[in-house]
Amino acid sequence: MRPLIPLERFSHYAEGLDHPEGLAFDADGNLWAGGELGQVYRIGAKGRVQEITTMGGFCLGLTFSRTHDLYVCNTGLHSLVRLNRRGRVLASWDRCGTRKFKTPNFSVFDSEGNLYFSDSGDWGGANGCVYRLRPNQQIEMFAGPFAFANGLALSADDRFLYVVQSTRDNVLQIEIRADGSAAKPTVYASHLARIPDGLAFDAAGNLFVTCYASDNIYKVSKRGKTQLVAYDPSGTMIARPTNIAFGGPDFNQMFLANLGRWHVCQAPAGVTGQPLANQK
Repeated sequence: MRPLIPLERFSHYAEGLDHPEGLAFDADGNLWAGGELGQVYRIGAKGRVQEITTMGGFCLGLTFSRTHDLYVCNTGLHSLVRLNRRGRVLASWDRCGTRKFKTPNFSVFDSEGNLYFSDSGDWGGANGCVYRLRPNQQIEMFAGPFAFANGLALSADDRFLYVVQSTRDNVLQIEIRADGSAAKPTVYASHLARIPDGLAFDAAGNLFVTCYASDNIYKVSKRGKTQLVAYDPSGTMIARPTNIAFGGPDFNQMFLANLGRWHVCQAPAGVTGQPLANQK
């Protein structure tokens, strides 16, 4: 399958990061990333990296709220952590009721201020789930179990949540009913070889999926057609990609976190990204 974006169109955006995993843009256009030892980095428009704090553990998914607070899924601390943009911890959660978190991985806000976040569970197990943090700071179970629940994305109208099952090479679609409950999951995209990880929608409703173990990116149309967006056979530019984010002055650049190396790369996406809750 010929990639839609040739590898030579990718370039290094920022370097010197400790195996970045999560990415998130703030309202000012700065890109934030997490590190393997719990670092939180802010990356300016010209790729200048500043380490804001180190919290320990291992930072996976990063998500900004509309109030500009940063929510970090920290798998080493088994916690969801809320920080301000100076790096000060404002709150932390490590359980839902009596159920302790195992592998907090990724989160996404809806337009009402609810934060959905995945807990992957055990690799090779089917004990992952998705929790929901309500605006009143109460955490509840939303859906599961899943096979290593990973990246999440919401449809533009907040009606559907999309969940990566990394060890099944697929993405599930879950309708969010009017009462907030989860409908039965259905398979939205499959055969996403190998180990899908991160998700992001473009403004037309196409879903972009990064695949960790095959150093590639797929695009899944609203009709379910899957296309190869990019592929790195040497795994040096696109190197164990985890999360993907849209940004840039015209919101038409894609940025990739490369857990296998020390950089964030970017390329012209050819499309405009779907804004997240903090960007609307």
